[in-house]
Amino acid sequence: METREDLLSILPFLPLILRSSALFWPPPVVETLRDLSEGPDVSNVNSGRLFAVAIADMRDSLRLPSLQSSVSLGFSLFFDELMNRNSAEKWFRDVVPTLSGLVLRLPTLLETHYQLADDSKMETGLRLLNFQQPGLVLLSQELIAALLVCALFCLFPSSNREDNLLPPINFDNLFRLLYESYDLNLEHKSKCIVHYFERISVEMPRGYVSYERKVLPQKNGGSEISYPEAGFWSKSTASLSHIEVISSGLIEDQSMEALEVDFANKYIGGGALGRGCVQEEIRFMINPELIVSLLFLPAMEDNEAIEIIGAERFSSYSGYASSFQFAGDYSDKKTTDKMGRRQTRIVAIDALCFPGRRQYKEKCLLRETNKAFCGFLDHFRTELYHALDEENHQLPDRPDQVSTDGFTATKDASTSVQGENSPTDLPMKEDTNMEHLRRYSDCKIGVATGNWGCGAFGGDPQVKAMIQWLAASQAQRPFILYHTFRLKDLEKLGDVVEWIRAHQWSVGDLWNILVEYGRQRLCTETSDHLFKWLLPSLELSSDEPSCPP
Repeated sequence: METREDLLSILPFLPLILRSSALFWPPPVVETLRDLSEGPDVSNVNSGRLFAVAIADMRDSLRLPSLQSSVSLGFSLFFDELMNRNSAEKWFRDVVPTLSGLVLRLPTLLETHYQLADDSKMETGLRLLNFQQPGLVLLSQELIAALLVCALFCLFPSSNREDNLLPPINFDNLFRLLYESYDLNLEHKSKCIVHYFERISVEMPRGYVSYERKVLPQKNGGSEISYPEAGFWSKSTASLSHIEVISSGLIEDQSMEALEVDFANKYIGGGALGRGCVQEEIRFMINPELIVSLLFLPAMEDNEAIEIIGAERFSSYSGYASSFQFAGDYSDKKTTDKMGRRQTRIVAIDALCFPGRRQYKEKCLLRETNKAFCGFLDHFRTELYHALDEENHQLPDRPDQVSTDGFTATKDASTSVQGENSPTDLPMKEDTNMEHLRRYSDCKIGVATGNWGCGAFGGDPQVKAMIQWLAASQAQRPFILYHTFRLKDLEKLGDVVEWIRAHQWSVGDLWNILVEYGRQRLCTETSDHLFKWLLPSLELSSDEPSCPP
């Protein structure tokens, strides 16, 4: 174990000790966890206040700094006052002992994980997926659960996380805020997380979740997808994909085979473990296995995206932002792929924050387009075509005539599409390195998105809609489900899409129009919104949407 590069990269961020080729907990932590696993008759932990004391004891044994007093008061507030008495008794009698027994087995779970990773055809072991390093980590839901218990118990070391651009992962901040500045949505975010632990203590899920850093390298290394320059987009002859405009409903409720876009912060998860309670944070609460990504995925750079496949949904909810509320259990019926992952594909892409007028500059349009393109592109499938081209094998039909001139891919990049409908008639040699790609490649998966980079981030909704359309089209996604959430600025999106498709524009045509519109906005040649500027005859509602400053 001492020679494993993957383990050594993540070990400074784990609460375990590695010695004599074995991972283990310090003996005092083992003693506390064993007592907790025996239930309150042995541990005497039957309240939020005493639960916080046990957590403090384990942190002392790990030589971690003391938590703020308001963290302990937050645990006491939630479990002793906000949670009803019957639920609290069950939590300390049944759930905490099960969680403690699970985290006791973390060293064994990790050792098994690395043994299985050695048998994989690609590198999948838990490791720090640093920026500009494409790669994938594949974790069992049981291991994910054990890591999340560590976060609940606040056992992860935090001193070196900020220096490595890693967001906090312990849950102490959530409970601190609950006490210091109570808000209803903070209480209900906590309820979502507690519900997850209640569910897994009754029945442990047995699937897998993959976490992937996707990268478009700034320079073409000959075997990698390169970061497209403006000239590439300008000259693209790719056809625009079908787009369906949806005014109601939620991205996470779509039933098609589609990538579901996370309107992300560059730090994955955003304010999930803090005050945040908008699209990304809500998704992390109802699919808590997403939270594990905070452990090993540093902040995204402009040419990066994060894709997570297989995260199970555990909670229903209502409301949004300040009105968000936990609404009970959710039974996730998604089927699994050949890797044991639920067919829920979430791609995190971070937009420019408060871009104002600079969002119309070509370099900003390029940044946003390439960010979406990185997230939407199936890196493995691009490599599949490239490799087969080189070996002079027959290619399967593509969903459209999208050009990928100038693009190749790295083998470590992605398993973003599943294998249930993968082509089985590719005439590939059995010993080729592409065999594993054949099993997981699928050209039928679209994109489910919405007002990415708008709202709190301040982006122009009409421009962002066009950017996502051309990026998804260039990435060969066959369709886009565009959720407008009834935003007035996008009332005419369907009409604009219909007009553009009727005129058979290519990706390059749409890109060039965006660049010209941006130029005119910056030069104050126009103050019109994109749709009105593009189609002056289009009847807009009498209430004009507000322009970004």
